Amino acid sequence: MNLFSDIRAAVIAALDVMVAEGALPEGLDFANVAVEPPRDALHGDMASNAAMVLAKPANRKPREIADALAAKLVADARILSADVAGPGFINLRLAPTLWSDLTRNVVQTGAAYGRSDLGQGVKVNVEYVSANPTGPMHVGHTRGAVFGDALASLLDFAGYDVTREYYINDGGAQVDVLARSAYERYREACGLEPEIREGLYPGDYLIPVGEAIKAKYGRDLLDKPEEVWLVDLRGFATEAMMEMIRGDLASLGVKMDVFYSEKSLYGTGQIEAALKRLQDLGLIYEGVLEPPKGKLPEDWEEREQTLFRSTQFGDDVDRPVKKSDGAWTYFAPDIAYHWTKIERGFDLLIDVFGADHGGYVKRMKAAVAALSEGRVTLDIKLIQLVKLFKNGEPFKMSKRAGTFVTLRDVVEQAGADVTRFHMLTRKNDAPLDFDFAKVLEQSKDNPVFYVQYAHARVCSVLRKAAEAGWDMSDARLAKAELSTDLHVAELSLVKKIAEWPRLVEVAARANEPHRVAFYLYDLASDLHSLWNRGHDDASLRFLQEGDEAASSAKIALARACAVVISSGLAILGVTPAEEMR
Repeated sequence: MNLFSDIRAAVIAALDVMVAEGALPEGLDFANVAVEPPRDALHGDMASNAAMVLAKPANRKPREIADALAAKLVADARILSADVAGPGFINLRLAPTLWSDLTRNVVQTGAAYGRSDLGQGVKVNVEYVSANPTGPMHVGHTRGAVFGDALASLLDFAGYDVTREYYINDGGAQVDVLARSAYERYREACGLEPEIREGLYPGDYLIPVGEAIKAKYGRDLLDKPEEVWLVDLRGFATEAMMEMIRGDLASLGVKMDVFYSEKSLYGTGQIEAALKRLQDLGLIYEGVLEPPKGKLPEDWEEREQTLFRSTQFGDDVDRPVKKSDGAWTYFAPDIAYHWTKIERGFDLLIDVFGADHGGYVKRMKAAVAALSEGRVTLDIKLIQLVKLFKNGEPFKMSKRAGTFVTLRDVVEQAGADVTRFHMLTRKNDAPLDFDFAKVLEQSKDNPVFYVQYAHARVCSVLRKAAEAGWDMSDARLAKAELSTDLHVAELSLVKKIAEWPRLVEVAARANEPHRVAFYLYDLASDLHSLWNRGHDDASLRFLQEGDEAASSAKIALARACAVVISSGLAILGVTPAEEMR
């Protein structure tokens, strides 16, 4: 049951009648006609912008359309009143029986309530984290991992066919550095002093890797030139790091469907095939780039390169894919990698990048648009930095990685559920402060606690009802009759529950899972408000002493709230609490 969708359908049907009657011209596009929560709850239950968005294309005054539309809408038994406000907004009040129907439907439908067919099985590839396999994941990766995972879950909930993917950056020079760093830890394992010179990875996390190398090779690699061991240790150390990264992700509850190796693109013809695709489209040429704007670098020299015409697809400049010495640029394998996604049949690609990749957005979108000839869309989400605090002061944790705070450090301090929820309390492109004291405090100011407490309160009501010997199973609650004369606090809660299916679709269209976290906080606020009113007004308590029938109706509302909280937390990857300790 999707009340907003149902009422919007009623609005569209009324508009169709107006077209048939000649009150509106034919051929109007109703795509932007919306039915949404009013800005002020005092104005009604829902509001529509139909008259406002149709006035110009229909060549009619907004009030003229609104008055005629409102007159038709009140003929629908579900709509109690339709009032025109301001320049032409229509405020709707719904029949009270709808709220009882909704509550029963939510309890009966359970976790499926709010699920949508919006995506209609469209194949989506969500690539996220994709950290270099040179060490454990740091706190910045944590936010990207949570965002990407929650987005994938949200899209799945909205009816998309989602694949979670990690791109292993194991084809660049950083993996050579990893191998050299691991070799020094191997020497250490053999009783020698490691030479962790500048440019190598200093973290202690490589000590076990060095010991594992010794266990495999003994002392055979000591004093051997680099060309003897570099290739083998690249593979050995990379796999060890990926095993560590998989463990990091697991500690956060993240599980990938695909791990795709950059190295697999080299020497297999895949880079060449992707660039030939662009060449066949007339988008590869030999040319010389203009010097960068502003101060000219000292080492700048004009040189002919192989370039991709990315400016044809909105980029600022054309981009090199091959250097003057014939080596691939970093961009070339990225083009090939995204070409594999297109060839694998994905209709929509989403890349979750760190904030430092802002300059990469336009060129990557251009490449996908060119390769797919506009068929496949790429959305790139940039993840801003996370700053760590404790009691409002910058917090410097022990850095087991040698140079940075790891994901494991954060999860061990705060817990996976708290970490995941808090990482979604800001939009992805806004900086986020993570205060270890605040994320663990039990107060309204802590969103994860506030939402979990709401769910736990409902569970406590159900336990107390069971202790009284009452049947408060979902099957029983789905038959409960909610009063048509609801208190304003009860009405506020049921209206918020009604918004859930719409919120899912809005968040999925925008690829913004943080909207779910915001919604859950608002929903919890309504539950807590109703609960607290029960302290002074016994008629508002979920448990009506000695009255099982009256209690079942009120508990049905609470249970419906808990169903939505549980579904929302599942999207965020958070386990709902049944009791607070």
